[in-house]
Amino acid sequence: MAYDVARIRGLIPSLGDGWIHLDPRAGMQIPDVVSRTVSTAFRNSAASSTGRHLSSRRNAAILQEARVAVAELVGADPDGVVLGPSHAVLLAWLAEALSSRLGLGTGMVLSRLDDEANIAPWLRVASRYGAQVRWAEVEIETCELPTWQYEELITPTTRLVALTAASSIVGTAPDVRVVADLVHEVGGLMVVDAAGAAPYAHVDIDDLGADVITVDIASWGGPQIGALVFSDPAHLERVPAMSLNPHARGAERLEVGGHQFGLLAGIPASIDFMASLDDDATGSRRERLDISISSMQNYHDVLFDRLMRQLDSLTGVIVLGRASSRVPTLSFTVDGVPAEKVAAHLADRRIATVASTRGSSRLLDSLGVSDEGGAVSIGLAPYTTSFEVDQLVRELRNL
Repeated sequence: MAYDVARIRGLIPSLGDGWIHLDPRAGMQIPDVVSRTVSTAFRNSAASSTGRHLSSRRNAAILQEARVAVAELVGADPDGVVLGPSHAVLLAWLAEALSSRLGLGTGMVLSRLDDEANIAPWLRVASRYGAQVRWAEVEIETCELPTWQYEELITPTTRLVALTAASSIVGTAPDVRVVADLVHEVGGLMVVDAAGAAPYAHVDIDDLGADVITVDIASWGGPQIGALVFSDPAHLERVPAMSLNPHARGAERLEVGGHQFGLLAGIPASIDFMASLDDDATGSRRERLDISISSMQNYHDVLFDRLMRQLDSLTGVIVLGRASSRVPTLSFTVDGVPAEKVAAHLADRRIATVASTRGSSRLLDSLGVSDEGGAVSIGLAPYTTSFEVDQLVRELRNL
């Protein structure tokens, strides 16, 4: 396998700004091929994908190609791919569509590990219609999410379990399949937020046992678009429609309003970029993704180990969690220094990170970190180098 980080960096113009970008939680840097594709599509697209005009036919093709690309990324059927402004918005639409199933006498299970996008919509529905909410808790020391607790949390009245495939804050990647099998035994629905996992790991909707999976295209350097993917496209016909079109069918039933076709054109380009991270990747898009992601993981394993060892050597720096299965993102605290001050210190030295303070993360609040000034979140990207990791540690040492 050939993973050339220098070549990859040369394909992303924004990396020439002199900053060290360790903030993939805010979205990864955009490859040149994505920005060029989007720009070209905006110059040639119209507002509709219906009709006989050339631009309308072109938009219809863009929409279909976007569905196909997302489907190949997660191993699904393109007919089950719903596209929208963001994965958070799509989860909100899904929760609203499923609200009639989540009333009195039913239950749902949420997790403290999840980002707010996969928590807030379900809480709103539960509050409005009376569904009982149960919580899966995180182990404080390791930030693991033990799956044994779901054996008690999931009951015959459970209609839905929402769970992340990987935390964007501490990196923990729980065993989703075990939970999915448990909820399916009682006839419930498994909704998996893969926004934190897709930039780093192989994502397969069947392997996860998910009924619905969501991804955020910007999380790997694509446009600001979200996708909601159903394992069985036929299920879309059984979900109450959210569309403004009374005749909408399939994925269109959950797509509210029109599409930004220029942005949609960037989806296949961004996924193809991921598939090209390994110089030697060949075969179908799905096969190239498997090869390239494996190469990136091997590269990240070495780099993340280097990062962890150096952070552990710093006095007063505490890394949150030691999950055995994880993606290369983490959060840390600095004794006696608020997270915002740490992030500002690093930003003054052109190192981009994300400061999480009270109210910005249920996970950090539950761990008690927010009471002590919050935490700084960082993560690796396909273009992160060992020099950048070393520079981060040097600046933390000088804090």
